Amino acid sequence: QVQLVESGGGLVQAGGSLRLSCAASGSFFDMRTMGWYRQAPGKQRELVAGINSGSSTNYADSVKGRFTISRGNAKNTVYLQMNSLKPEDTAVYYCAAARGWYRPPWSDERIMDYWGKGTLVTVSS
Repeated sequence: QVQLVESGGGLVQAGGSLRLSCAASGSFFDMRTMGWYRQAPGKQRELVAGINSGSSTNYADSVKGRFTISRGNAKNTVYLQMNSLKPEDTAVYYCAAARGWYRPPWSDERIMDYWGKGTLVTVSS
């Protein structure tokens, strides 16, 4: 069983940066693909960025060039570096993991088997 715990959310002004972390416990083979999703008030949850065990990455068009996903050396931590934040980035950000290995591009959250509880990111204008 995989457990995912997000941290690093908070309040930041537009143009600022935040780094989200996701600490994962469990078997590496249960999280070959990992991702960050977000859900803004009144909107559906959407993929922000994903990474597989081969370090291939996948980004939503809205964050390309601003956000970077990476895995820690021990492969049990995933980071989301968010730069040039905009008010429209305000959302609850969720870490997710999939047992399957997926080659980008992908966005469907149904491929994910495990979810964290989320961390709130608020970007003020």
